[in-house]
Amino acid sequence: MPLSALQHWLFCPRQCALIHVERLWAENLFTVEGRVLHDRADSGTSESRDGIRTLRSVQLGSNRHGLHGVADVVEMRGAMPYPVEYKRGRPKAHRADEVQLCAQGLCLEEMMAQDVSEGALFYGKNRRRKVVAFDPDLRALTLRVADEARTAIVAGHVPPPVYEAKRCGACSLFNFCRPIGARDIGTSWLAERIAKAGVPSEP
Repeated sequence: MPLSALQHWLFCPRQCALIHVERLWAENLFTVEGRVLHDRADSGTSESRDGIRTLRSVQLGSNRHGLHGVADVVEMRGAMPYPVEYKRGRPKAHRADEVQLCAQGLCLEEMMAQDVSEGALFYGKNRRRKVVAFDPDLRALTLRVADEARTAIVAGHVPPPVYEAKRCGACSLFNFCRPIGARDIGTSWLAERIAKAGVPSEP
């Protein structure tokens, strides 16, 4: 299970299925901005500063949890790994970014045979880090999301489209998805305008 699939699933199960079952992808302004932000993190180069060794584009995997992927950055603070995930926007109300980061922590725990208690999300809009504690609740959520996403992907299940203005407006797969609610909103808007104009409906 790709680590990114957990973030996709919690953000929108249909988006996850379109990417990981249907193998669809498209770019928009938000994905391009994210790619630019990741350029340095994905360079694969490392550096040491103030006693912290920074590793970039780190391959991760967990046999126990069936996860694999790439961490943008892993800071080695002595022998302790500290994952840092780069995101283009701002901190969000949902926990999709936190789940993706926690999954990285679970992989690092297995790979390095030690506890990883926290990591950080770096958001491009405010240029700040948000520290994320890998507490029991977040760990349980991460494993539950991994199981749900894995079950759906293995079954080849693509959930039906459900329109949500803010979420769908930011999704690069909108034209592939064609959420039903978006068309319903257009129909409602037209009906409302007709009613206001006083045009009689058909008998």
